[in-house]
Amino acid sequence: MMGLFSQAGSHIKRARGLSVDDRAPEDTEPDDTSILDENEGSVIISLISQLRVGMDLSKVTFPTFVLEPRSMLERITDFMSHPDLIFGAEKCDDPEERFTRILQYYLAGWHIKPKGVKKPYNPVLGEFFRCRYDYPNGTQGFFVAEQVSHHPPISAFFYISPANRVCIVGELRPKSKFLGNSVSTTMEGENRITLMGVPDDGEYVVTMPNMYARGILFGKMVLELGDTCVVKNEKNRLFCDLEFKTKGFFSGTYNAIAGRVRRGSSDTGEVSGRWSHIMEFKSIKSGSKRVLFDAAKDGQSIAPKYVPDIDQQEPYESRRLWNDLTQAIEERNMERATEAKSAVEDAQRELRRKREESGEKFVSRYFERRDGRWEPKLKIPRDDSSEAIDAVQTWIWPPTAE
Repeated sequence: MMGLFSQAGSHIKRARGLSVDDRAPEDTEPDDTSILDENEGSVIISLISQLRVGMDLSKVTFPTFVLEPRSMLERITDFMSHPDLIFGAEKCDDPEERFTRILQYYLAGWHIKPKGVKKPYNPVLGEFFRCRYDYPNGTQGFFVAEQVSHHPPISAFFYISPANRVCIVGELRPKSKFLGNSVSTTMEGENRITLMGVPDDGEYVVTMPNMYARGILFGKMVLELGDTCVVKNEKNRLFCDLEFKTKGFFSGTYNAIAGRVRRGSSDTGEVSGRWSHIMEFKSIKSGSKRVLFDAAKDGQSIAPKYVPDIDQQEPYESRRLWNDLTQAIEERNMERATEAKSAVEDAQRELRRKREESGEKFVSRYFERRDGRWEPKLKIPRDDSSEAIDAVQTWIWPPTAE
């Protein structure tokens, strides 16, 4: 949830231009802030007046003008936007180099964000998003995500590119709290990456930083990633403790990261930079530096995804499910957007009521819980044959769904 609020309270000034006090803090990006008009600001103030410090926000309904026009399930695909960083990693003989390629893949996903401070739609139970990638080298990738739990919210996802020998499975469990002048979102869950060409590596496991929307009552509205996440590959005893630094009151900079890579008990390298700009890796042994990702230079080369047209989608596919809301937001028709959002949520509440009355339990379509983790209901192919590709496509898009 990359931000819950755009501005609030003293931020409600737009018609006559910005005063010095209305400007975004130094070091932030212009697209990281939004200015509300008086009507929008009044709604935010009314909402905040009903909140209590420490309150769980999972059941709070937010106004439509703070929404990014896509579901959280689709937003997860941001981490599949630069596949060239990870493709071919299995051909690297050095396990430390393979680990560095995983770091690159992970860090390259954070620069993608909507203009302003917005949050994606909260997926409803049973909602799913699926897409296909057609890469320049003639290979393909396939992705599906599903909301497997509503309270607590859990989004499970699966990506595979058989020809490029990459498989990613994971789940996200966001927990948001109101902290007074900020909102925090604890991003529990993990990505589990497998380089299928080197099965002896096992899984590369990646956790997520937490997110903070600060200054929602007073001061300046800023979105930050904070705290420590971990990238690890236990088979090769490789680890990276990566700190997403929040800016101090008097010093520091926005979007900074710092981390140390170690093999066993020995440090092998350092990670530094800004996730919105340039991130580098420095080898402790040689002192040499290399760019992990340059958002300004390489950020525009995002792998396009193919999603069927709305009329070819099933009712619970994200884009079709939220289509009326998305259209209303893009048309800046907030009254219609509120009606469209309420229609989806009311239908979900009615469906939940019927399930409770009948004793019916929800069964997810694509994922199942095994050994405490959400896994795809698919025997994951380990080869790059045409049969393997057909098996994945048929599982994600069964003939009856077309």
